[in-house]
Amino acid sequence: MSEQQEIPKTGNRTTLSSSVKSFLEQHKQLRLGGDEDFHTERRHHLEVFGFHNLPKDKQAPIGRVHYDGVRGRHGTTPVRLFYPRSFDINKKLPALIYFHGGGYTVGSVDEFENGLRILAEAAEMITIGVEYRLAPEWPFPTQLDEYEDVLSWTRSSEGARLGIDRDRVLGGGDSAGGNMTAALCLRLKDEGKQAPLKAQILLYPEARLPFDTPAATENNSGYYLECNGIFSFADHYLPRAPNKPYSPAHRYISPGMQPVDKLSGVPPAAVFTCGFDPLRDVGVEYAAKLRHAGNRVAWRHYPNLTHGFLQMAPWSADAEEASRDVAKLMKELAGPA
Repeated sequence: MSEQQEIPKTGNRTTLSSSVKSFLEQHKQLRLGGDEDFHTERRHHLEVFGFHNLPKDKQAPIGRVHYDGVRGRHGTTPVRLFYPRSFDINKKLPALIYFHGGGYTVGSVDEFENGLRILAEAAEMITIGVEYRLAPEWPFPTQLDEYEDVLSWTRSSEGARLGIDRDRVLGGGDSAGGNMTAALCLRLKDEGKQAPLKAQILLYPEARLPFDTPAATENNSGYYLECNGIFSFADHYLPRAPNKPYSPAHRYISPGMQPVDKLSGVPPAAVFTCGFDPLRDVGVEYAAKLRHAGNRVAWRHYPNLTHGFLQMAPWSADAEEASRDVAKLMKELAGPA
């Protein structure tokens, strides 16, 4: 894993990929906007990104799909396992637990299935899409509890039966899912109740609120994730009375706000950022903080891409290439059996 690349204070952008630009122009109503009535956003994302709605020639191949459920502290959490065509029932494979993005409020495994298929095949790894409970109906820390429950399940006899190597379980996610992955790594370290993840895969993570960054101004609107809507998503995620209150600066809500000396001892990280993303600079900042804290960090920056490239791969060769870059680092970080 190339760890010597210097990580700057902020990212840059060049010219937006023509294929991504074309996709955005063809889907002008598709945005993560944090609208007050988020139900329309939920439906529209499923209509565009849902695997069942993709033309056959845009659907990524996969060896096998397995549907299951994890009984946890909040009930049953549906999970979907994607097996690469190279899977051999007599051998265990590493696995990636994936928490999707969508401002904690929008999204489903259906909308990320294509990307998870790409990652599974390219990394030769089982990818696990988690249908976690969405905010605001289910506020923090429900999702972190589910994440930890799914991790325990992958390391159990059930995980072994499904071909998972319990010692090579990675965690990952994009945007809000990147936040939750980073937060889980901190919680596992603090509580010590089970072994840490093998690695953390953070795609354009919402490490903290980005409003004091150049990216929040440069990419405020028009590039899929609406910067001003991030307020709304944070509002959905944070619990209110009579639930237990948590500060927005809480360690497991805003990992990127934590001082460097509080970020040591977490799993190796691969952080991916995009030039045309309001979260660009908080992702860059978090990668730098993790490295300064003494952790292994690989940082990849795509100055011509925007937030959500994993989902845009069916329409953009540039987005697909970036997704395959993610898979390469996943495979490297999983290590040998």
